Amino acid sequence: MAQARLRVSGRVQGVGFRAWTRAQAVGLGLDGWARNLADGDVEVVVAGTPEAIETLAARLLLGPALARVDRLDRQAHAAPVPAGFLTG
Repeated sequence: MAQARLRVSGRVQGVGFRAWTRAQAVGLGLDGWARNLADGDVEVVVAGTPEAIETLAARLLLGPALARVDRLDRQAHAAPVPAGFLTG
């Protein structure tokens, strides 16, 4: 199982980004979470197949209709990830 920490920058808070991300991740069979950060970014931590993580990353670059994604940073993640997908 692969893991990744994705940080999404742009207009990604207040536009349904976390709920949209959850729907995408659940549909891809990924575990993890999405949360707002104090600086206006959204952090997404996921665990699953490398292919599903790549698909999610590509979708995050597009985002939901009201969002504007300016940047997506990716890092490895090795800490435990809970089953299911949480937003907070």
